[in-house]
Amino acid sequence: MASSSQNNFDLNDVPNVQPELRCSSFLSQKGPFMTNGSVMLDDGIAASVAKGIITPLDEKLLANRTDDEAINESMALSIQCASSVSNIARRLQVRGNEVQELRTQVLILQRRNRGLQQENKELKKLVNSYANDMGKKYLELEMNTNCLREQQESLLLEVQKNLKISRPEA
Repeated sequence: MASSSQNNFDLNDVPNVQPELRCSSFLSQKGPFMTNGSVMLDDGIAASVAKGIITPLDEKLLANRTDDEAINESMALSIQCASSVSNIARRLQVRGNEVQELRTQVLILQRRNRGLQQENKELKKLVNSYANDMGKKYLELEMNTNCLREQQESLLLEVQKNLKISRPEA
C-alpha cells in the first residue's frame, strides 16, 4: 500500500501565508472568515469548519489521486485532525490542572487569612485588656500619689508646728 506520494506528504509542513479569505465552503453565518479566526473562540467558525473540512479544492486534488493515495492522504488528514484535537485536549487539561492548583492555593491563602484575622482579634483583645489594666493601675497610682502628697504636706505642717513649739519666741 505504500505509494510515492506518501513520502512527499509532510504533516508538519505549514506554509507561511498571510491571512486570506477561505473558500465558500467555509462561509460562516457572519460571512467568509479569515484564516486567523479562531475555531476555539467562535462557534460559528467551528461549525463552518466542521461542515467543510475538505474544501472543493481538496476534493479536486483527491479526485486526481489513485485510490491508495486518496485513502492515505485522507487518513493523514484524519490523523492530523485527531492530533489537533488531542493537542487542544492536552492544553485544556494542563490549564485545568493549573486552575485547580490556583484554586488550592487560594483556599490555603483564605485559610491562612482567616487564621491571621482570628489571631489579630485575639491580639486586639489582649492589647485592650492590657490597656484597661494599665489605665486602672495608673488611676490607682495617681490616687496613691495624691494621698502621699497630702500626707507629706500634713507632716510638713506638723513638723513646722513642732519646731515653733520647741523654739519659744524670744
